[in-house]
Amino acid sequence: MNRRGSGILLHISSLPSPFGIGDCGPVAYRFADFLQDGGQSYWQILPLTPTTGISGHSPYSSLSSFAGNPLFISPQLLCEQGLLQESDLEVEPAFPEHHVDFSRVTSLKSQWLHKAYSAFQSAGEQLHAEFKKFRKEHRDWLDDYAMFVTFKDHFGDKAWSDWPAEIRDREPDAVTDLASQLSETVQFHRFVQFIFYRQWTDLKEYCNDGGIRIVGDIPYYVSYDSADVWTNQELFKLDSRKKPTYVGGVPPDYFSETGQRWGNPVYRWDIMRRRNYEWWISRLNQNAVLYDTVRIDHFRGFIAYWEIPAAEETAVNGEWMTVPTDDFFTTIQKYAPALDVIAEDLGVITPEVRETIRKYDFPGMRILQFAFDDELPVNPYAPHNHIQHCVLYTGTHDNNTVRGWYENDIDAATRERLRRYLGHHTDANQIHNDFIRMGMRSVANTVIIPLQDILGLGGDARMNIPGTAQGNWEWRVSQDAINPEVSGHLRKLTEFFGRKK
Repeated sequence: MNRRGSGILLHISSLPSPFGIGDCGPVAYRFADFLQDGGQSYWQILPLTPTTGISGHSPYSSLSSFAGNPLFISPQLLCEQGLLQESDLEVEPAFPEHHVDFSRVTSLKSQWLHKAYSAFQSAGEQLHAEFKKFRKEHRDWLDDYAMFVTFKDHFGDKAWSDWPAEIRDREPDAVTDLASQLSETVQFHRFVQFIFYRQWTDLKEYCNDGGIRIVGDIPYYVSYDSADVWTNQELFKLDSRKKPTYVGGVPPDYFSETGQRWGNPVYRWDIMRRRNYEWWISRLNQNAVLYDTVRIDHFRGFIAYWEIPAAEETAVNGEWMTVPTDDFFTTIQKYAPALDVIAEDLGVITPEVRETIRKYDFPGMRILQFAFDDELPVNPYAPHNHIQHCVLYTGTHDNNTVRGWYENDIDAATRERLRRYLGHHTDANQIHNDFIRMGMRSVANTVIIPLQDILGLGGDARMNIPGTAQGNWEWRVSQDAINPEVSGHLRKLTEFFGRKK
């Protein structure tokens, strides 16, 4: 990201589709064409990992940090492979156009994937050879993930720490015996991952061939009830019953008197270091397969993290714990060199974090919505304070849309500062264009704009409201909104401000 360029933030789930959720099928390819026609260089998405209803299908709370989300598998592409029939795809009643009905989508996709797996049994030798190769290439995580989701279903969806002790503790003979008893289901989950990776890899290759780089997203922490923790228990601070002794979060600040208690288990960095960070190396190299660049969420956790005793109900009584930062990044650059990194450095960031970002030459982030407070002249998010080596956003998946922000989130004083900064009056119908132009003309090398802001949509198109558990991650764009008029306008802006690829 050392040259001027721009891109669009849109998660796969938000693409149009007749099947209730965006996927890796034909519409994703059309969106890649839309980006290319619009002169864009980047398509940024959210984590591709599996989601669950218990976490409101947040992509930041997953069963695995290595596996792909089965909901993003395209049934149309399964038809092209002969694994489904066109008649299988008749959906009644039609799905909602503008939001994801996760419960119904999950049920229907599961049915289709089981049909596809049945058809796979009698598929040609080439597909089976590809499956065998996939299993070999991903053996470091695939079998453990397939067993985890199989066992979780077998034990009534209980958390892994509540499974029988011999399976919870991964006693080899017990795990092997149960996996053998449930071998067909284990194999089904391997097959689902094979199909996901096959479809995603083809889509990524198509994007790259058209000059579009994929920007992904890696959460710093992993979910407790995940294949990651069950498989690597010694890497996390757990008690004798395999429950977390400490959890992650952030301390009290301007935004919250009690801080944020996220509940993720924290890492044993002493063990990580002793093992030469092999788990992180595997994780980052796996992401290098999925993406060209990744944004690392909560980047400051690599310098120090807020550790909260698990018994505490809030984040107040926590403690900052240090991480072997230089040793970690030196090792990562040696053994996982293929991945470009964006450091999510939002919020209260210490000089140590800034120094690490500078030392390893990671671009940080700037958010235009954060620019117009009463410290505007020295605010680092204000355009006149931008630097070249950063990634600028009008807003992220955690922000309101620009229009929603203008209409609902700011006061009269902020509107007045914004008017003075722009040098003209604006309104709800125009503010998204003002923000896009501010972003495009910034000195920041890279500008990423959520599609909602490109389209000037209001707060009802917001992707996520932090701190709320339900009703997020559901927004979808309509088919007719991704059109030549929009891409043509975007291309003109991109060319005018020197960001054409």
